[in-house]
Amino acid sequence: MNLQDRVVLNPDVLAGKPVIRGTRLAVEFIVDLPGQGWTEPQVLENYPGIAHEDILACLQYASQQLKSERVYPARSSP
Repeated sequence: MNLQDRVVLNPDVLAGKPVIRGTRLAVEFIVDLPGQGWTEPQVLENYPGIAHEDILACLQYASQQLKSERVYPARSSP
């Protein structure tokens, strides 16, 4: 799956946050829904403009961002 086909960044849409192409639905919003108890069928029913592949693209985008994040352990206090 090519992420650019599904997830786009446009400074004129939601201040440049990554969104599902052709919508104003932010990746962070879609990724957060399962944490609030939503199932995929519920997401697709409530947002008929998106497809299963859009949800997968959001998850893949979020995963790539987390993998590229650099984490530096905090130093212990003496």
